[in-house]
Amino acid sequence: MKLYLDTANISSIRRFNQMGILDGVTTNPSLISKEDGEFEEIVEEICKEVKGPVSVEVVGTDYETMVREAKQFSKFAPNVVVKIPIIPEGLRAVKTVSRLGIPVNVTLVFSANQGLLAAKAGASYVSPFIGRLDDIGHRGMDVVEDLVKIFGNYKMKAEVLVGSIRHPLHVIEAARAGASIATMPPEVMEKMVQHPLTDIGLKRFLDDWAKAKKKEKPSITV
Repeated sequence: MKLYLDTANISSIRRFNQMGILDGVTTNPSLISKEDGEFEEIVEEICKEVKGPVSVEVVGTDYETMVREAKQFSKFAPNVVVKIPIIPEGLRAVKTVSRLGIPVNVTLVFSANQGLLAAKAGASYVSPFIGRLDDIGHRGMDVVEDLVKIFGNYKMKAEVLVGSIRHPLHVIEAARAGASIATMPPEVMEKMVQHPLTDIGLKRFLDDWAKAKKKEKPSITV
């Protein structure tokens, strides 16, 4: 399973990339707006740091604007993936943009029906937002499980990219369901690294080592 970071913060991206665990990055207008600098410069810096796919979202909602933005964004770096929302004009744009050879991540997917349509339109990635579904009393992982099954049944090329991840358990559930990718905020990836028993065990090892060093007899020089 591939792990992406859902952020535009270059410091966080660099930190996890240096660990060797980062396969890509997803951004959106909200995340970009939190960072200092020009939009294109932020995207280019992220693309230089991460060799894998970097999703950059359009802000237009009509076909012509989305296609124009997709063409523009694709010139920022060779690993840019254009994010397009699952709306009627968006599906039309997905068809055109994907046929231009630009990979598309269809975002804001909340049902298997939407995901199926996105895949048929030509999406390279389909992003169900599971946390937001959980927030309103639905089991978001149901959509992931359905899409993995449907895409497998019909050998569809689109990858299931699980978004709106709230906690590490979501990552494990997505992996169990067979999703291709999970994207998460830095704080969730940080929690995946940590475990209290690891900290306790490491402290015990170091304490024991320190005690052993104190018991060593000093060398006698003749």
